[in-house]
Amino acid sequence: MTSRRHTQRRRYPLSLRRRPVRWEEQRPTWRQARPALIAEALKRAQARPSGNWYVVGASRDVRGDRPLSATVAGQEVVVWRTADGKLAGGPGICPHLGAPLADSPVRCGTLVCHWHGLALDGGPFAGWEPLPLYDDGVLVWVRLDPVGGEPPTPAPVVPARPELSRSVAAVYSGVGICEPEDVVANRLDPWHGAWFHPYSFVDLTVVDTPGSEGAGEEGAGEDGFTVDVSFKVAGRLVVPVRAVFTTPDPRTVLMRITEGEGLGSVVETHVTPLGPDASGRPRTAVVEAVVAASERPGFAAARALRPVLRRVMTAGAARLWRDDLAYAERRWLLRSTGRFPG
Repeated sequence: MTSRRHTQRRRYPLSLRRRPVRWEEQRPTWRQARPALIAEALKRAQARPSGNWYVVGASRDVRGDRPLSATVAGQEVVVWRTADGKLAGGPGICPHLGAPLADSPVRCGTLVCHWHGLALDGGPFAGWEPLPLYDDGVLVWVRLDPVGGEPPTPAPVVPARPELSRSVAAVYSGVGICEPEDVVANRLDPWHGAWFHPYSFVDLTVVDTPGSEGAGEEGAGEDGFTVDVSFKVAGRLVVPVRAVFTTPDPRTVLMRITEGEGLGSVVETHVTPLGPDASGRPRTAVVEAVVAASERPGFAAARALRPVLRRVMTAGAARLWRDDLAYAERRWLLRSTGRFPG
């Protein structure tokens, strides 16, 4: 396929679409979005090791007054910070009479059960055992060896990111009625972007796919999808970039901007199985971290408005995931009833 090349940084980040194409007149992508190609990329992702690590939430959501709670494959987990700011965490069920520790407060770095006052400082006590945790500065992970069933690793696979002190990071969380593979498959289908999300993406071209000639030139490796796309700003104003989608572990899809504005910025989509709902349907959490950076002088000033930028970035992610979770849920529904055509 032909593509535009971002060989140098533009003087201004915005571009003007001179010949915009109406949504219904853009080139169909269904022939290129071959089900077998997506399925093969998904299969390779699922074969990658995870070390039994699962994302449970944003680092900034782990506070000193209450725990961050999560459920991973039906296992309740709580994470909090000790008095010196370190992570502590483990099962979310009190070993005494089963109280939900997610509802218990943290006092001076100690989690105090609100049923009978059993106090946990993060170490083994009264049958409660801590779990391995990891804080990468943006996300918090927990290692659950009985759930993952793989050889454990000392740390999760954390993608390279822009330096956090020189970037802005935002985290979106959502839940869908589907399995992790349905969310990963959604992210491994870049062709749907301009059709399904016309409010955010235009002029999308998938330049390289796994197994295609030249695949991996952008550092994508055999599972990489390279995409040229423009982010809509307002009217005909857009920001054109090149991005590469890869899968560093079976429950993560990484999008990295390799050319254009925001070079090096990443979007990490992590999925965590929650367990079945009351009707027995699978539930999956999506935790997406966006770490944006720019070398433009004005970005340093913009970082001073991090709280505002985070809200804007999270709102944008929420709008996209309103649609993409519907995609994943539809995929699971058809798979579970034997009607999925792929």
